[in-house]
Amino acid sequence: MNDANPLSHRQPPDRRVLPALTCDQVRLVDEIAINTYGMPSIVLMENAGRGAAELIHQQSSEGKIIILCGIGNNGGDGYVIGRHLQALDREVEIVSLSNQERLSAEARINFQIAQKAKIPITFSETTQAIDAKLRDAQIIVDAMLGTGAKGSPRGIYEQAIFLANEKTATKYAIDIPTGLDCDSGLANRATFQADHTLTFVAEKVGFKKNNAKEILGVVHVLDIGVPRKLLDDLLIG
Repeated sequence: MNDANPLSHRQPPDRRVLPALTCDQVRLVDEIAINTYGMPSIVLMENAGRGAAELIHQQSSEGKIIILCGIGNNGGDGYVIGRHLQALDREVEIVSLSNQERLSAEARINFQIAQKAKIPITFSETTQAIDAKLRDAQIIVDAMLGTGAKGSPRGIYEQAIFLANEKTATKYAIDIPTGLDCDSGLANRATFQADHTLTFVAEKVGFKKNNAKEILGVVHVLDIGVPRKLLDDLLIG
């Protein structure tokens, strides 16, 4: 059963609440962390994926976990999540919506690690294949498209969203539900309906706008190791 109160937002204890981020600020935080502080993108991905996996493990009961992964860094987060859930002895399977050659550099690295770790990975480019995988899931994780995506998801992404939303599994969105606009909070025709949204660094400005609260479920803000000075200089100073 879906267990979220869609109006509830949670923060970890004793964590300073940062101002909500725009899509451009999300990109800038990553750029400064990588280029000025020397934090490789893959380190940020590792921190994000591990934190998300631990929260999913804590929040969800036993059952099969299906992770839907896209081609970009949101999908890369999904591969990391799968690896850490495997380490926590959870039953996990990854459904990739693209072949390996189209993955971003960091996502490809984590795909290869997951593959060597013998995590089941299926390349599903038909609705029938995706539906077959989702049918047995107790937990569905949306690692399809991140905060930079614009417009309504199309093609296999659209179909995967429709299929996931039909299922009674508990649903987790990584950083932002696929199909929800980061800045406006508007849901597109195809938008992942989350019970929990695990967002990184800070909430996004669109979370408080339009119909976003109906899509997000319970919002959890996760730290990914971005230096506090960076955030103070950019968001507060």
